[in-house]
Amino acid sequence: MIFCIVIPVHNEEEFLPKCLESLVSQNRQPDELILVDDNSTDNSGEILDQYSEQYDWIKAIHIQSSSDHLPGGKVIKAFQSGLKEVQSNFDIICKYDADIVFPENYIEAIVGLFEADPKLGVCGGIPYIEVNGEWKFENIASRDHVRGPVKAYRKTCFEDIGGLKAAVGWDTLDVLLAEYHGWNVYTAKNLPVKHLKPTGKSYRKSARLLQGEAMYRMRYGLILSCIALGKGAFHRKQGAFLFNGIRGYFQASSNKTEYLVTEEEGRFIRDRRWKNIWKKLNPFRRRN
Repeated sequence: MIFCIVIPVHNEEEFLPKCLESLVSQNRQPDELILVDDNSTDNSGEILDQYSEQYDWIKAIHIQSSSDHLPGGKVIKAFQSGLKEVQSNFDIICKYDADIVFPENYIEAIVGLFEADPKLGVCGGIPYIEVNGEWKFENIASRDHVRGPVKAYRKTCFEDIGGLKAAVGWDTLDVLLAEYHGWNVYTAKNLPVKHLKPTGKSYRKSARLLQGEAMYRMRYGLILSCIALGKGAFHRKQGAFLFNGIRGYFQASSNKTEYLVTEEEGRFIRDRRWKNIWKKLNPFRRRN
């Protein structure tokens, strides 16, 4: 299987060398690695160029964009710029973050998962963060959710979902649409990765309303949105996350912000979310 990776990079000089060294040291190296310098103001661009010159399967490109570090649109637009540079007729395309350190068997294991299950559409490992000198699960999402920093997609699944949406919530919407199109989604819990910079650490305050907006655009509805935002606030231990998310939801509704999914896809998403909620509320319920 032809395995390609695109990594958007914005001011990651502190973590980038560790990430790239973990990739060039893989038992099974990627066929292509596209590094996208997204308007960095530190030495990230120079680091990318050094690796591009050293390895013929690595290519670095440099693009201009906003200097704000916001979730969603910015990083996916950078990913899309990198995707255009991929030369291979890939079987697997990955969107990885520049602050991840991968175990040396990571790519080999991910390829093995795709080969073992022809219906596997999206998969990834489990991010851990360092807390007081110990590596612990980054508890901001379910262990069953394939996190944004480590997404790998089968090409046909990637095409079915229409690629990645340049909007907040893209890393939830992608797996929901994959399931809508009949693909399996899998988190490899035996593949831990080190997440050197905890999620959202460098986001601007202007990002605080965007989670609620994302849920509106995915047609969650108010009740599901409140449940999801409440869960996020609990995991983050930040009550303001819920308050700001609800503000963002109503602001998007008032502005009639464009939806990201069709009505049919929205119904599927709501049904899927409610089924997961009932399953968690009743752990003894028979699973289909």
